[in-house]
Amino acid sequence: MKGIIAEKPGGAEQLIYAEMPEPTLEPGDLLIDVRATAVNRTDILNREGRLGYANNPIIGVEVAGEVAESNGHPDFKKGDRVMGLVNGGGYAEKVAMPADRAMKMPDALSFEEAAAIPEVFLTAYQTLYWIANLQEAETVLIHAGASGVGTAAIQLAKVMSNAQIITTAGSKEKLDYCHKLGADTVINYKEQDFAEEVLQATNQKGVDVILDFVGASYWEKNYKSIAVDGRWVLIGVLGGSTVNQVSLMDIMAKRIQLTGTLLTPRSDEYKAELSKDFISKAFTYFEQGKVRPVVDITFPITEAAEAHQYMEANKNIGKITLKV
Repeated sequence: MKGIIAEKPGGAEQLIYAEMPEPTLEPGDLLIDVRATAVNRTDILNREGRLGYANNPIIGVEVAGEVAESNGHPDFKKGDRVMGLVNGGGYAEKVAMPADRAMKMPDALSFEEAAAIPEVFLTAYQTLYWIANLQEAETVLIHAGASGVGTAAIQLAKVMSNAQIITTAGSKEKLDYCHKLGADTVINYKEQDFAEEVLQATNQKGVDVILDFVGASYWEKNYKSIAVDGRWVLIGVLGGSTVNQVSLMDIMAKRIQLTGTLLTPRSDEYKAELSKDFISKAFTYFEQGKVRPVVDITFPITEAAEAHQYMEANKNIGKITLKV
């Protein structure tokens, strides 16, 4: 079979579509014929050599495809259309997927649409509900609203919690799309002070929950934006990872719960439980068409390098997928 690897750590030009050994199945694994996969920031870090997926040189953490071999697992049979997280190896013709995190695809979705679900929707669900404990009608600030996780979080917060949603993005096109998905207040961070806009939108109270992809460069404005007893979940450091002279008293004074999380390094058991809970709580919304994956563009797997460059240029609204 063929798969995408980085010939050596570096830029997108290092990605090659090479002949690779077929996956080795562990007990409880399904063998998946991959039909589509999706691009994530994690994949770029892996390409650059800044992290790895155990011993798997093939890039990619999520796929949609058909079960080729079920190993007798009672819940799946050959030909079932599934999607889910994998431990690397997603950018390939075949991949091993633990059966306890495989999710059957909604009938109405294409493989490209389904491939756009696992990483971003599970991340959004985890941060909103397992960590931030978002409650009915609370107010949430979602940064990078037009990103894959952002578009997922806006939809989940609206349909599951009827939340008041404030989001930031860097262009009118992206802000308009966030509003279309359910955001109540949209802020162009390049032209507006988002902390001032948040306070104005919340009658100076601030938001109950922040989903923060940016980190250091947003620290002060996020602090101004959060309400007393607010929950602040850090899920990215696009704006830097070091904050100088943090006042712990400020955090204590507002009784802020500050949590950092990453999904990819989590244990197999955690990902399985998260997938199971997500299916039970959110899948009906996909079937009803109330929530949908947002696919910006699809590249053939042979153009994985172009897909990475597209993500690094921050052009996308929603997900970038690869057709296998």
